[in-house]
Amino acid sequence: MTTSSIAGVTVTTQANVYFDGKCVSHGITFPDGTKKSVGVILPAELTFSTGAPEIMECVGGRCEYRLAGSDAWVQSGPGETFSVPGNAKFDIRVTAEGGPYHYICHFG
Repeated sequence: MTTSSIAGVTVTTQANVYFDGKCVSHGITFPDGTKKSVGVILPAELTFSTGAPEIMECVGGRCEYRLAGSDAWVQSGPGETFSVPGNAKFDIRVTAEGGPYHYICHFG
């Protein structure tokens, strides 16, 4: 099931803008202190670094991702997730045909 809304959160109104605007996200904080981000990646091929482990949840569009140490690109679409370890890098590729890629990033 694809997440379509998140109720009862505080939203950071200042956007996080990465890669010359190819990735834009907003932080959200739940009443229990849990933090996530919601954002969009426009068509591009980007490399991200993680601090904490992350779960990327696709809520719209499509992407391909490649985890560090792998040569394989894996597709992800609406309702699908993929996990990235902490202190790691991963590549993400969004095409005009499949994008933009809308996501929720679950930390920790």
